[in-house]
Amino acid sequence: MIRILLFSIIVVGFSLPEFGFAEEEYPLREAVECHPRDGLPNFRSKIKAGESVKIAYLGGSITAAGGWRIQSREWFQKQYPDAAFEEIHAAIGGTGSDLGVFRLQNDVLRHEPDLLFVEFAVNDGGAAPERIHKAMEGIVRQTWKSDPTVDICFVYTVSLPVMPHLREGKMQRSASAMEELADHYHIPSIHFGIEVAKLEKSGKLVFKAPKPENIATAEPLVFSTDGVHPHVETGHRLYTEAIARSWPAISEASGKPEPHTAGEPLRADNWEAAKQVAITEDMLKGDWEKLPAEHTLAKRFSRNMPVLYQAKTAGSSLEFSFTGITASVFDLVGPDGGKLKIEVDDSKPVTRNRIDGYCTYHRMSKVAIASGVKDTEHKIRVTLMDEKLDKREILFERNRAKLDSNPELYAPHTWYAGSLLIIGDIVK
Repeated sequence: MIRILLFSIIVVGFSLPEFGFAEEEYPLREAVECHPRDGLPNFRSKIKAGESVKIAYLGGSITAAGGWRIQSREWFQKQYPDAAFEEIHAAIGGTGSDLGVFRLQNDVLRHEPDLLFVEFAVNDGGAAPERIHKAMEGIVRQTWKSDPTVDICFVYTVSLPVMPHLREGKMQRSASAMEELADHYHIPSIHFGIEVAKLEKSGKLVFKAPKPENIATAEPLVFSTDGVHPHVETGHRLYTEAIARSWPAISEASGKPEPHTAGEPLRADNWEAAKQVAITEDMLKGDWEKLPAEHTLAKRFSRNMPVLYQAKTAGSSLEFSFTGITASVFDLVGPDGGKLKIEVDDSKPVTRNRIDGYCTYHRMSKVAIASGVKDTEHKIRVTLMDEKLDKREILFERNRAKLDSNPELYAPHTWYAGSLLIIGDIVK
C-alpha cells in the first residue's frame, strides 16, 4: 500500500512573532519555484509500478477547501492511471505547524501515508524562524521515525502580505526558514506563489478583488477575494499547475527507493517529542459532559477530536501534572466560549478567552498552558471562570450582526476540551 501526505496549514490572519525577529532581519531566499533536491524516490517507484497510494493533506483552510488538495490528487491519478490514489484529509483552518506537529500522529501517521507535502508558510507567517524550525523539524523526524519510507515535500502558499517579497524575487520569511530544513534533510520543495507573482506583474492577475460572475473566464484572473484564500477556479488551479510543472524535475531527481535516515538534527531542541495525549476522566473536576457521538459538535470534529468534553458550569476544571517543557489543550473556540483561568505550579494565574473576533461558528484551536518551562514536574489547573464576557466587544465589527440576530448562541459561557498537547509525559 502507498501513502501520500500533503501538509498545508492556512490561517485567517497571522500569529505574533515569538522571538522578536523582524522580517527584514532574516535572510530571505531567492524565489525559485522548485528545488528537487533528492526527489521523491519511494513514492515515484510505487506509482510507476501501479500500486495503491494514500495522499494525506495536513493543512489549514486553504488545504481544507476543495481546491489544490483535490485537484492535485486528480492530476496524479490522470498521470498514473494504473495506480490508485486515496486521500487522507487532515486540514484544519486557522492553525499552523505548532499544532500540526502535535496532531501529526493521530491525524496523519496512523493512516500510513506514503508522501508528505508539508505547507505551513502562510499560517506561520508571524512566527519566528526558531519556532518554525522546531515544529517543522519535529514533523520531519516524527514522520521518518514512524515510517522511514515516507517521502516528504514542502509546499508554500501565499497571501497578500508576502507578495512584495515575491515581486522582488524573494521568498517570504516563513518559507525561507523552511528551506533551511529542506536543505538539511534533502527534501524537495515547491513554491506555489512564483507563477502568481509573475502573472500579477504582467497584469494578467489581480491578487485581491471581488469575485467576478464568470470567474473561470474573467480577465485578468482574480486570485482571491480576501487576499488569503484562492478561488478554486483560478488560484487553486495555479497551485496545482505548480505541482505539475515541478513534477518532471522532482521525478528525475528521485534516485533508488530506500528508507530515509534523519541523521543529526538541525536544532537539538526540535519538537520531535511533541504528542497528543488523551484527557482522562480523573483529570476532570466539577460538572463535565463527554459529548455523545451524535452531538452536533462531536460529529463535526470527530475526525480530529475523537473525544470531546464540555465544561457545563463555572468552576469546572481540568487538572493534571506533567514532566516536560510544553503543555497545551486542543480545544474549540466559538460563540458560547467562556473565560479560563490557567494556573501552573505557584505562578500567578493567567486568563484566556475561548471566543475571539472570528467566532460566528466553532473551530478547532489550542490554548497554551505552559510554554518553555523547565523540564521538571509541573502541576496544572485550568478552570472555567464565572466571569461573563462582553462578546460584542470581542467580535470584529463585521461579525456582530450574528450576535444581534442570534443572541442565544452567545449567551452560554462554556469550554470544550479535546486532548492535551505535550512535550514531556503525564504524571500518573
